Formats: sequence, structure tokens, C-alpha cells
Amino acid sequence: MENGIDSTHAFYHFCKSALEDIEQQGRYRRFTPLSRQSSSYPLYESNNTLPSNKPVVVWSSNDYLGMGVEPEVINAAIVAVKNYGAGAGGTRNIAGTHPLHLELEAELADLHNKEAGLIFVCGYLSNQTSLQTILNSMNGNWIVFSDRLNHASMIAGIKGSRKSSCIIFEHNDLEDLEKKLATAPKDAQKLIAFESVYSMDGDIADLRGMCALARKYNALTYLDEVHAVGLYGNQGGGVSERDNVADQIDIIEGTLAKGFGVHGGYVTAKKAIIEYLRLAASGFIFTTSLPPSIAAACLTSVKLVRKQQWRRDKLFERVRTFQRKLRKANISFMQTESHIVPVMIRDAELCKEISDRLLKEYALYATPINYPTVPKGTERLRLTPNPFHTDEMMDDMVNALKTLL
Repeated sequence: MENGIDSTHAFYHFCKSALEDIEQQGRYRRFTPLSRQSSSYPLYESNNTLPSNKPVVVWSSNDYLGMGVEPEVINAAIVAVKNYGAGAGGTRNIAGTHPLHLELEAELADLHNKEAGLIFVCGYLSNQTSLQTILNSMNGNWIVFSDRLNHASMIAGIKGSRKSSCIIFEHNDLEDLEKKLATAPKDAQKLIAFESVYSMDGDIADLRGMCALARKYNALTYLDEVHAVGLYGNQGGGVSERDNVADQIDIIEGTLAKGFGVHGGYVTAKKAIIEYLRLAASGFIFTTSLPPSIAAACLTSVKLVRKQQWRRDKLFERVRTFQRKLRKANISFMQTESHIVPVMIRDAELCKEISDRLLKEYALYATPINYPTVPKGTERLRLTPNPFHTDEMMDDMVNALKTLL
């Protein structure tokens, strides 16, 4: 062509070819239309997409405690919408900071025994923006040590740093981490980035060991507690609270969308660190803030979860009961100490087929987890029993899996 390649045409055909390749690999992801019913969680309406049109029991929700359907939480959102409107109206610098934002941040800081907190519109952004901002500070000459299985949001934040270098250590391997820390220059600015509960395998990091290495090698610690807040510790402060090491971790990041059942992300740390992020993190500065109604629902949820230990007790009773039923039926699953129950399939097409059949034949919804979320050959159904899954629901899932596996 006279003026070179037709970029629009080329990109269109690239997309078509990529989609065909994804389809052939058995990992084409299609949305399943389901509507959660607040009065009957974890039952969802199938929106006339199933032959039987019967309610679907969902087994893969991250609303681990069902706080998203808690009447007090719902009512807090309704009252706030009526009083303050549906949206926030802009960023916190433009539209003003609502008192509910400040109260929620103070509650989260207190939850993690930190001086201050900062809320973001989602957990992905709180990780990406915070890590990127930290690693671009102090001339950007950081060395970040990142667990191999860290979440995509953490990886995005690390990659967003202009000058910092990244060293990957093997998953939850303190020996490998120390070996790599020992090779770094003693005067280098070091940060260790890790999670507490890893959401796909359901394993839990040795936080005390991580903190010991950080002290030994003078490294800043950044902990993602997304899949742990609300569920672990006496008040739901996460694994760091459970293991009594929150005071040894510099920055604790979490979400309001999983254990707390609403929406949003946050970081907590010393006040100076939070103030720096508030004034320097572009992903915070230039993003419309959480609506007051969401902040109100989050605040109510956090307060309830902190004081109601029975919610955590019920969750883990249900998890242990489900695991016993799986073992009795000789269904293989990854045994972990967390609330996540991965049933391994190890084949992308088969994983998708089993998930489809569970939905269409048994009205059971379990999301197939395939590459790139997990490595090829480790495909699985990631099941998350919650306090609302009855014994009958568990028996239905176990019997269906016995038939299909």
C-alpha cells in the first residue's frame, strides 16, 4: 500500500485469529447470565438461560461471608442513596471528600492497627497504584522481590515503575527469597511484595517468616490481604492479625468486595505513607471516588464483621463439612488451611465441559479456572463454600462431581 499497512484492518484480523486460537485451546470465557437474589443467597436466577429454569446454586462467589446480602448492609446503602444521591460526583479533590469516606478509612486503619488508610474504587487499583507510586519514589531505584504467584494487579503495579528492578522468588519459598535478598546490594532500597491467602491454590504465606527476612535485610513489606480480610483474625483483620504480625508489616492492602461483600479497595500504613500516596498516586487522584452509598455499606459491613465472630466460625465449619463430604466420596481436591477448595481437573477443555454440565444438568455454578489465571495443566474448579451453603446443597454438588469426574 502507498501509505503503509492498514492498521485498522490488521488489528481486526489479529483479534479474529487470537479469538480462534483461544477457542481451540478450550479457554474462551463466556459470561453466564445470573442474578443474585438477596433473600435466598447463594441461589441465583438463571434468567431463562437453562432448560429447567430452576434457581442456580453458585459455588464460586468471592462474597465469602454473604455480607453483600446482609440486611443491615443493604439498608445502609439505601439510606445513603436517599440522603446523598447515587454517585460521588467526581474525584475527592474535585467533588469533596464525604465524611463517610473518612470514617471508612479510619475504621480500616483501626482494623489493621495502622495510623491511616486510603480507599480506592477497587482492589486492583489499590494494588497497582500504590505499588507503582512507591516504586517510582526515591528516584525509583528500588529492588522489589515479588512472589511468583502474586496477583496480576501487583504485577501491573511493579511493571509500572520506571527504574525499579524486579526479582521473582519461588512461591512461598522463604529459602529462595533469602538467597535472592542476600545477593542484593546492602544499600539498595528493597521491597518485598506478597499475599497472605493465594486465591487459586488456597495456600497461606508464612507471614512471620517474611517479616523476619524483611527485618534482616532492611526491606519494606507490602502485603495483599484481599482474600483474607474479614475471614481471619479475631476481628477479621486477615492472616496478619491472626498471626499477630500486623505491626511488623509496613503496608497492608485489602478489598471491600470479598469478605466484606461490597465494593472497593484500600491500603493502610503509617500516616506519612498514606498521605504521600494520597498526594502522589495518580490512580487515586484522577479517579472518581466511591459513591457515599457504597462507603456507607462498606462501613456497616466492616463494623459488623469485626464484632461478629460467629460469621467466621460458621464459614469454616461449612468449609470443613464440605471437605469431609468430598473425601468421603473420593473426590480429589487440594487440601489447604484456607477457605478455598480447588477441585483439580488439569485439562482446559474438560474443565470447561464439567463446568457447563454442572450448570445445565444440575443447576450448579462453578467457574472453570483456566490459563492464564493458572498455569496450563493445573485447570480447576475453584469452590468457595460459604455460611449459606446447606448440607443438601453440598450433597448435590458432591453427587454431581462423582458423576462427572
